[in-house]
Amino acid sequence: MAEKLLQVRDLYLYFRTMKGVVQAVDGIDLDMNRDDALAVIGESGCGKTSFIRAILRLLPRNVDTYKGSVVLLDTDIMKLSDERFRTHVRWQQMSMVAQAAMNALNPVLKVGDQVSEPLVVHRRIPKKQALAQAAEVFRMVGVPADFLDRYSFELSGGMRQRAILAMALITQPDLVILDEPTSALDMLTQANIMNVLKGIKRDLQQSFIFITHDVSTTSELADRGVVMYAGHIVEISSAEQFFLNPFHPYSQKLMASVPTLKVRKDLEFIPGRPPTLINPPQGCRFAPRCERRFDLCEQEPPLFALEDGRQVKCWLYK
Repeated sequence: MAEKLLQVRDLYLYFRTMKGVVQAVDGIDLDMNRDDALAVIGESGCGKTSFIRAILRLLPRNVDTYKGSVVLLDTDIMKLSDERFRTHVRWQQMSMVAQAAMNALNPVLKVGDQVSEPLVVHRRIPKKQALAQAAEVFRMVGVPADFLDRYSFELSGGMRQRAILAMALITQPDLVILDEPTSALDMLTQANIMNVLKGIKRDLQQSFIFITHDVSTTSELADRGVVMYAGHIVEISSAEQFFLNPFHPYSQKLMASVPTLKVRKDLEFIPGRPPTLINPPQGCRFAPRCERRFDLCEQEPPLFALEDGRQVKCWLYK
């Protein structure tokens, strides 16, 4: 039986704004096994990044509500003090690859110093030894070791992204979270980064949560697909189930909007626009845009567990 790595229950994260309270993460439940690669997919503004920030406790000052249970390897990390979480969990058991690699690197410090810093700070490893380990991780992600002595502005976009990936892997964490790791990169560089990630998953049995709105980039890395809409998870399924036969009407529309190389099809679009999370619709949040809505959609559906193992938040599968 696969070992449970992450169990999320009733996770909420709301933000205060001048216009009202934004319900960014609204009661999420999710299980993840060790060695899994989860692709969290959805439109911009659906709560994907807020979800991972809630797990990593990277919170802004305007938090209104933050509660729930996040169990990482039998420890409810929501109950840990900030200091305990910082020293024992963040960058020890969980790390993150930020969306904007240029913003994540300090331009006045050498790249090697930044990549090796987690070892120096968290593991108390001498600087020289930490740099040697950083060089090994650099080679693993496809960066020449002499790039340790360069500054971030001397690196291309793809090399900066690989350096951030090396920083996330340097402490050998149980879980690495990637927030749009291929955004703002050209197609060839995106493919190279995905190949690096596939190699790391295969060779190190590394667990990933992959946040993206680009469905096509996840197809070769993901073991399971998690679809978010308006602060809710609306479908959880294996990658094969999701990419070949999604069940939730929103998931179906997403896949129908993605072009394919081998099969000719008429591309579709999702009518309307995503709802505001300050005052989301009552009942099913996708109902105002759904072509299959009916009277029961005025009530919020639960996440139905189906016989094939997938979970769908839709009254069609009652």
